[in-house]
Amino acid sequence: MAELSTDRLFPLDPMAKSIARALYESVRDLPIISPHGHTDPRWFALNDPFSNPAELFVIPDHYVFRMLVSQGINLSDLGVARVDGGAVEQDPKKIWKIFAEHFYLFRGTPSALWLEHSFQNVFAMDQPFGPDTADMFYEQIDSQLAQPEFAPRALFDRFNIELLATTESALDDLAYHQMIQDSDWNGRVITTYRPDAVIDPEFEGFVENIETLSAVTGEDTSTFQGYLQAHRVRRAFFKTMGATATDHGHPTARTENLCLSEIDALYQKARLGRCSSQDADAFRAHMLTEMARMSVEDGLVMQIHAGSRRNHSATVFETYGRDKGFDIPGPTDYVRNLKPLLDAVGFEPDLTIILFTLDETAYARELAPLAGAYPCLKLGPPWWFHDSYEGIKRFREQVTETAGFYNTVGFNDDTRAFCSIPARHDVARRCDCAYLGELVATGRLRETDAHELAHDLTYGLAKQAYRL
Repeated sequence: MAELSTDRLFPLDPMAKSIARALYESVRDLPIISPHGHTDPRWFALNDPFSNPAELFVIPDHYVFRMLVSQGINLSDLGVARVDGGAVEQDPKKIWKIFAEHFYLFRGTPSALWLEHSFQNVFAMDQPFGPDTADMFYEQIDSQLAQPEFAPRALFDRFNIELLATTESALDDLAYHQMIQDSDWNGRVITTYRPDAVIDPEFEGFVENIETLSAVTGEDTSTFQGYLQAHRVRRAFFKTMGATATDHGHPTARTENLCLSEIDALYQKARLGRCSSQDADAFRAHMLTEMARMSVEDGLVMQIHAGSRRNHSATVFETYGRDKGFDIPGPTDYVRNLKPLLDAVGFEPDLTIILFTLDETAYARELAPLAGAYPCLKLGPPWWFHDSYEGIKRFREQVTETAGFYNTVGFNDDTRAFCSIPARHDVARRCDCAYLGELVATGRLRETDAHELAHDLTYGLAKQAYRL
């Protein structure tokens, strides 16, 4: 492939480009702080070689396979496991061939930029990727994966990752995190508390999950107070594994602050599997407020990833399960929905809540004004469908004038695709430096301030926001 342009994503205006280039050079080699993501801690606990290129680039990455599915390719043909254990393609070379034959579909997308960065910078591939080079790419990458310097821990160190946070269910035993802690490796991999499976009555297996929560904590979850105490026990356990944050992936940002009798009644319905959809929504809403109260108690930073209509295709969900590319953005009313929570704890001095959205229309209208007023609120970076050059640019343009830079939290990659981490952080650094360069070139920011901001956006804000 043609070598990636050294000035990619920088402004076209010569003055702004020169400033952006200088800013980028000052931050390009800073360590990566990855405070929220979905990589597998097993990789770093066992440090086994990645199996093959398809297992590394295709099978775990919903950015990749959702595009392929949109063109009529079956998930089973891409090796994605079925819930029922049914047959799927097992030959990684066949999966790789499908990927290569359809790589043209990613032209102009962030995925293409991430993948080409990985091919070039991680595996030193200097030819265009496609059907004609698929076998050569496969063989060369596969042979490199067998070498010690391409084992997960070695790549972690090579990527200059200072910290990486994974995300685990509240019911996870965190055995792989314990293995990492017990090893002689000094890489810092921490967990994040994700309680959706025991907070959302519409989550599959919710009733059984509550019983498991009781078993693993020794708390009596037949009462609401016992249920809350079980959460406290699990949160404390996650903190021993390094957790500094929680994460909540609710359909909306709705919060409630119900009286004890109301929430007691809702909880009894929930734990017995008798919730209506309205009951479930109200229970989730109240539990966001309870989670915020617990964050006041234990200091865990709270992340709310709202606005994703998850598992939109019932067929895909029933066949392949969660996180298979069919989570679709929807509108989210943050101003009204967060008010009960903010009325309850919005001015607690030790509370940090980081808000993410898939609804870009909320940036200037709702999120920036909220974060620009409430001391507990910070804005997470452009998420998921908006983790891109245009998405980052729109985010900065719409939120900075109201919320400033210091009510945002830098960048996180939110990825399952390990080799995309340095690529994504490089894109974010370039985009932020491009924006800062334009501010300087148009007289809205001093260049000395831009250099300080570039460092903060790349490194400092994430460490501060996530209490690292």
